[in-house]
Amino acid sequence: MKTIDINIPTLADLPEAARKFISGIGDDRIFAFIAPMGGGKTTFISEVCRQLGVTDDISSPTFAIVNEYRGDEGRRICHFDCYRIEEDSEAEDMGIEDYFYSGDLCLIEWPDRIETFLPEETVVVRLHRD
Repeated sequence: MKTIDINIPTLADLPEAARKFISGIGDDRIFAFIAPMGGGKTTFISEVCRQLGVTDDISSPTFAIVNEYRGDEGRRICHFDCYRIEEDSEAEDMGIEDYFYSGDLCLIEWPDRIETFLPEETVVVRLHRD
């Protein structure tokens, strides 16, 4: 797995950090975000979605586990919050592998909860506020 580090010292730095992330996406489609609780994962993903043209309300999918959005040109963006997943069967039941192999952009919070399902091409994104 490829790993990238993103430093976002203040909220004012958020838009530029999201622009840099988006410009580096390339052909990658699956991104696993790592940061401590309250570390800005949802805030960063929300900004990325806005910059990709999502006009819907963007919120953490904590209880739904996945929210689907449409960005520019109808592009589907899947935002996962896997914090509440306790067993592999829960991820299987929601069809998580179907999402990962759909070709859609997948942005995953708490990827350690579904580690066995993450494809080899998953990009690990570590968020920092240094």
